[in-house]
Amino acid sequence: MKKMKIAFLFLVLILSFLSCTRTDTLVVRVADYGLKPDSKENAIPAIIKAIEECRKHPGSILHFEKGRYDFRIDTTHTREYYESNTTNDGPKNLAILIENCTGLTLEGNGSDFVFHGSIQPITIDNSENIILQNINIDWDIPLTAQAKVLATSAKNMDMEIDTTQFPYEITNGKLLFKGENWSAEPSGFMEYVAEKHLIAAGTGDEGCIRGNWSKSSFEELEPGIIRLNGEFTRTPAIGNYLILRHSKRDHAGIFIQESSTVKLENINVYHCAGLGVLSQFSRNLEYRNVKFIPNADKNRYFSGHDDGFQVSNCAGKVTITDCEFGGLMDDPINVHGTSVKIMEKIGDRKLKCRFMHEQSTGMIWGHIGDTIGYLENSSMQTLGKGTLTGFEKLNRDEFFLEFSHSVPTEIVAGDALENLSWSPALTVQNCKFNSCRARGLLVSTPGKVTIDKNEFESSGSAILIAGDANGWYESGAVNDVTISNNIFKDACMTSMYQFCEGIISIYPIIPAVDSLKSYHRNITIEKNTFRRFDYPVLYALSVDGIRFNFNTIERSHDFVPFHIRKNCLTFEACLNVEVKGNVFYEEALSKDIRLEKMDSKQINADIDVFKHF
Repeated sequence: MKKMKIAFLFLVLILSFLSCTRTDTLVVRVADYGLKPDSKENAIPAIIKAIEECRKHPGSILHFEKGRYDFRIDTTHTREYYESNTTNDGPKNLAILIENCTGLTLEGNGSDFVFHGSIQPITIDNSENIILQNINIDWDIPLTAQAKVLATSAKNMDMEIDTTQFPYEITNGKLLFKGENWSAEPSGFMEYVAEKHLIAAGTGDEGCIRGNWSKSSFEELEPGIIRLNGEFTRTPAIGNYLILRHSKRDHAGIFIQESSTVKLENINVYHCAGLGVLSQFSRNLEYRNVKFIPNADKNRYFSGHDDGFQVSNCAGKVTITDCEFGGLMDDPINVHGTSVKIMEKIGDRKLKCRFMHEQSTGMIWGHIGDTIGYLENSSMQTLGKGTLTGFEKLNRDEFFLEFSHSVPTEIVAGDALENLSWSPALTVQNCKFNSCRARGLLVSTPGKVTIDKNEFESSGSAILIAGDANGWYESGAVNDVTISNNIFKDACMTSMYQFCEGIISIYPIIPAVDSLKSYHRNITIEKNTFRRFDYPVLYALSVDGIRFNFNTIERSHDFVPFHIRKNCLTFEACLNVEVKGNVFYEEALSKDIRLEKMDSKQINADIDVFKHF
């Protein structure tokens, strides 16, 4: 009897504990707000109401029954945002706005979110602990077009266009694509090899159609079949597909601003007109199984109009795993800060500054307590650090900064600043970088960087580590980078783009390089496999502590070598270089090292062939 009483009391205690600690998760179903899947009605009004309910209940789930949901521009749902690396020429049309929310999970259950016109699909603003999962993002009439090449000659080129996806008209020899409340003329062409979904070798930024464009004009032979007349020195191959770019990057697919602990998982971004996922001034971001790929069901060869992940001025940890990129019209991943130019010194603690790139203006660049680096802009050396005590925005381009202590006297108008407080650690692992325009992965951050177990076949350099305060103004000298266990396939570096000096290109923009002072530090490249068809595997400029060890270099014959660099490894103005234990298979084009603007005592190498310039 006594044992039964003890067991009963123990059961009561357990039930009491569970009742005290249980938290019921509120599931907010969009269907309860009148939004049914596959109805093709505008989803925005119902979702606004559903999110308002979620905002009242932190930790809730915004639930979509699986199906198709359509989003059309709602003139009442707009917001003026200044988005990094984006054309900001007016308010953004917003579809889903998650603002001032905590613990919200958007559960799409594999639904198709279909957008119409120039509209930003999802915005996360001033929120924390947000999860987006199990959704597909696409447009019925995308903001990029494509055509199949049917016939070519030196005088004309015939192509076939799917008029359902890419409606158009031709007037006075001009081709104009027409969508929902927009029209646009193509401004650029990319060529994809039909069978392989690779950008045609040797085209890239040099163009796949070359000739006298002043004499070119379009005509329609029959509905969906058009001819480009002109004088051509190069035309695409018959059967290949042309990507006709015609929109501007005036919105992102998913925009994350001033938010923390955001996770995206199981998301297909089949299309958007700007950056796929843009995060700025946010911290602790996790992206898992997010794919920026063409919609194969619609026979598309393109996905996004620009970058996949753009991580601008973020902090904490950024983790990108099991993601895939293909058909993008710019770099799959770009992680960087934004440097600004000093226009005027006002006293010893105040500076007037300016955003220098037209697509990176208007942001709240500094926050009280941020650590700021002072950059001497010709050498790109940091001449000190300061703590921010004041930020005053003057207009979209200019602002005042105040500091707790005096600005170094060596820093003058014309020099630059970078915000070191917004520099994340980065992990990129188990991702596939399929053929996209330009490079693969761009990294400019002082945080610890791990690039591991990825597969690259980017059209240009697979990895670019840059940094500058003179052109793009994308800042961030690296301090600790490990590139390991990756496979670099032979499609890497088949075309030339800016900064493409090797499969891995470390190329900061430094007007006055100092061989005794490096910009980047501590880069390890080890245990990777390079299947190269051309000479340059690595180019490194201004690095202190770079190691290229235990890598495997194989030879491919699928493409014709063309690069101006004829050395395997090139080190320019570097310190403390190590090259050892690498395996070069027979028929390797070269296994030599070229040194420029540096002392041969700065390298420890076990490769016999050695050149010093």
